[in-house]
Order: sequence, then C-alpha cells, then structure tokens
Amino acid sequence: QVHLAESGGGQAQAGGSLRLSCAASGRTLSVYAMGWFRQAPGKEREFVAAISYIGLSTSYTDSVKGRFTISRDNAKNTLYLQMDSLKPEDTAVYYCAASSTIVVVTTNSGGYDYWGQGTQVTVSS
Repeated sequence: QVHLAESGGGQAQAGGSLRLSCAASGRTLSVYAMGWFRQAPGKEREFVAAISYIGLSTSYTDSVKGRFTISRDNAKNTLYLQMDSLKPEDTAVYYCAASSTIVVVTTNSGGYDYWGQGTQVTVSS
C-alpha cells in the first residue's frame, strides 16, 4: 500500500504563489506516474498536472499552463506543484495521485491507484 500526504496549501492573494508537496510512504517502489487534481466547491474533480515516472514528461490543463510547474524528487519520494500567478479560480482542494502501473504521463484520473486526502488552496482577489 502507498500513502500520499499533501502539504503546503493555504491562503494567497491573487498574483501570489504557493508550493504544494506530496510525500509518498509505504510501498514507494510501486509509485510510477504522478499527478495533481483539484476540486472546487460544486464542481467535479479535474486534472491539473501530471508527470512521468522519470520526470522528463509533463502535462498541464490549459488554465494553468505557464503558471504552474509540476516536478518530483524520486530520491525523496516527493511530488511538487509550484503555483505562481494564482487566480481566484484556482481555489479548490488539491489532491495528489500516484499510479502503480503507468509510467508515462496520464491525465485520466482512472489511471491512478492512490490518492491523498487533499489540501485546501484559497486565492482571494
């Protein structure tokens, strides 16, 4: 089993920055592709960013391209999401996810086997 724990959420002003972290523990050798998803109040969970196992390939949803950067440190079993130029519409609970079978970038939530509990990000105008 793999346990994912997000941290780094909080409040920010529009135009500000936050950095989310996701620490993996347990059977971390089973962690391959990873990603970030978010869910705003009254909305469905949506894809934000994903990264391949090696970390050379990434993908972003259009609304965060150029503002968010996903990265990972496999030696530390940690996934990151640097969020710059934040907007009020980025307000949501952010979840990290990990796949135990897929090594390439995947934007489909169905490709992920493990999920964190989520961390709240609130951006005020």
